[in-house]
Parts: sequence; structure tokens; C-alpha cells
Amino acid sequence: MLAGKKITIGITGGIAVYKSCEIVRELKKRNAAVTVIMTANSQQFVTPLTFRYLSGEKVITGMFDEPSDIDIKHISLSKETDLLLVAPATANIIAKFSGGICDDFLSTFFISYTGKVLIAPAMNTAMFNHNITQSNMKKLSLLGVRFIDPASGSLACGDEGIGRLADVEQIISAVCNELLKKKDLTDEKILVTAGPTREYLDPFRFISNPSSGKMGYAIAAAAERRGADVTLITGPTNIQDLAGIKTIHVSSAEEMRKEVLKTFKSSTITIKAAAVSDFSPEEQKKDKIKKDGNSKFNLKLKLNPDILKEICKTKSKNQIVVGFSAESSNLIKNSMKKMKEKGCDLIVANDITKKGSGFETATNIVTIIDSKGAITKLPELSKEEVADLILDKVIERKKCHQ
Repeated sequence: MLAGKKITIGITGGIAVYKSCEIVRELKKRNAAVTVIMTANSQQFVTPLTFRYLSGEKVITGMFDEPSDIDIKHISLSKETDLLLVAPATANIIAKFSGGICDDFLSTFFISYTGKVLIAPAMNTAMFNHNITQSNMKKLSLLGVRFIDPASGSLACGDEGIGRLADVEQIISAVCNELLKKKDLTDEKILVTAGPTREYLDPFRFISNPSSGKMGYAIAAAAERRGADVTLITGPTNIQDLAGIKTIHVSSAEEMRKEVLKTFKSSTITIKAAAVSDFSPEEQKKDKIKKDGNSKFNLKLKLNPDILKEICKTKSKNQIVVGFSAESSNLIKNSMKKMKEKGCDLIVANDITKKGSGFETATNIVTIIDSKGAITKLPELSKEEVADLILDKVIERKKCHQ
């Protein structure tokens, strides 16, 4: 599967180093060529000899290892590498990468390498959640570095929480996605919506939902990676703008509608992943609403415009529109009904009551339904994996239109 691909894996210090042995083994099973770079701290957990046997190559352990040829090693290796994978990645190495510090071979290699980079963090929960670590990760993300989210559970220090190195299968899947995905969307202009909307009652209070925007952002990132010209229209989220993607920020459903209508006509594919509020207040107060001793407050709501239905009415034969359906019961029935009423080509349905699915999760469990009745049920996957599978289905449907 990975024959002809050259992967450099950076290994930093932490108890999760033992999982790196399995990662190297799995990459070799897929016929990849693997070069291992070990930091000094990582060698306290597993010896370089282990990785030499697993990779079949000499392990790089320091800046001044004896060179095998006249090339400067970190420069020559960077020219040969198709992907740099750092697993596990400590807070320390992430900070070095972010700050441009080059005081060992791995950090120096990172600065000299211009290709694809995947980082799988592993650390204590407090360290992962610290503002500095999160800021460093966001900075690297804007530079095109992709992160494989850590898992939650029991940590080596005895704490419970996020910080465990992602499962080996998830890491291998991310590597394959990076290296094997074709640029199959280079002729497409894709519009993606993401996040919630906010419908304000007064200047301080609003009606909304817990959508994190992660699914829409993942779709936008995957489409850009596969060569598309992407515009992302997003409601309020905590996600940084993605490099290479035109991003338009909105707040209300009406604002999202206006921006969607501006971009829709020139888009070949539109994917409506945003969780747009169905209702908004009939009246928005200019000043903060006071309690005034009242025990009850009557709120009158009106229906928001149905953006998905509106664009489907005007879409051309060559345009593909994908809707999303978040349901709490009768998933297939309700989603198929929505698809028919709106007129979209595909609908992505998920049961928001299921663990690992829906709002504010790193994973999703979806069913993709097309207008001809074909149903594809997917297992629990990362939102990045779901994004690529949705795009695969869009391409299949587009071929049917041709």
C-alpha cells in the first residue's frame, strides 16, 4: 500500500514510546521505507537498537552521528522524505517546532523539511490543555502541520483525561490518508458551511446549539488537501482559520444565508455542515432584558430561512449539494424525508444521542444517503476520516451526473 513512500518518524521522550515500535512495524508491513529519529529522552524508554531492527535502517540519535556520505544528513534526508510523522510528540518538541528552535536533530530536521507533517501528541492532560501548548499547536496548524488528536483515558501519571497517544490504527490511517489521497478535486470550487449560528434576544443573550464546527472544518481541510478551491462560511467556533482556505465568519442564520447565496452560484459542490438555528426571536431588544421581578418571560420565535432548500431550488444540473441531518430518533426515515423535501443530492445523517457522534466530539458516526436511496453506514471514525469518505461519495455522485 505504501510501497515507494519514504517516511521519517520522530520519536520523543514519554511512556508512549513503546507504541512507536508498533507504528514502525505497521508501516513496514505496508512496504514503506522508514527512517527513525530518536531524541535523547526517548532513548531512556526504548533503545535505538530496537528501532534499527524494526525499520531495517540506521537510527539517527544525534546531530553529530557519523555521516554515511558527504551530504549534510538533515538536508539530504529532508529531500528524500515524503512524510514526517512525530509520534509520540511531547509538549517540548511542539514548542521547539513552533518557536523555530533547532537544538537537536529532530528539531533541525523539522526546520529544513518542507513536506507533509503529522504530529501525534502524548502528554499529561494539564500540559496538553495549557494555553501555551494549544497556542503552539494552532500556530503550527496555520503553517500546514496536521495533528492527530490524542485519546482520553488513564494516563501513566495516574490522572484521567485527554493526552494518551492516539491508537496505532488511527495513526496509520492518518499516514495513509496523507500519502495516498489523489488530487481528485483540482477542478472543483467547493463551498462548505460549519459551526452553529447565534440568534440574539438582546445584545448579550442568544439562542444557539453546541456545534463545535469540527466536522465542517474537517471537510474544508480535506477538500483543500485534495486540490479544491475552498470557501468556508462558519458560525462562531474556537477553531483557527485554516491555511489556504478563504474563510468567512458570520453569526446569525440570516448572515449565513446572505454569504451562502453570494458564493453558491460559482460553486460546483456545496456541503452544508453548519448547524443553523431553526428559529430566531421575532424581536431583538436593543438593551439587555431585565427580570423586573417577573417569574415568567414570554419569548416569541419565528422560523429562520431554510438555506439548504433555497439553494437546492436554484442549483444547476452540474452542481452537487450535500445536506446534514442531526437526528435523535428515526435516523434514516427522518433524514430521507429531509433530503426529499430539500432537494439535495446527498445527506449525511447522524444520531446525536449516540456516544462518539454529533456535537463537540472528535469522532462521528454517520450514514450517507443519496437521492437514489443508496445507504452507506460508517463506523465510529475521526471527523477527518469521515470528511474524506463524504468527499469520496460526492465524487461518485458527480461522475453519475456526467
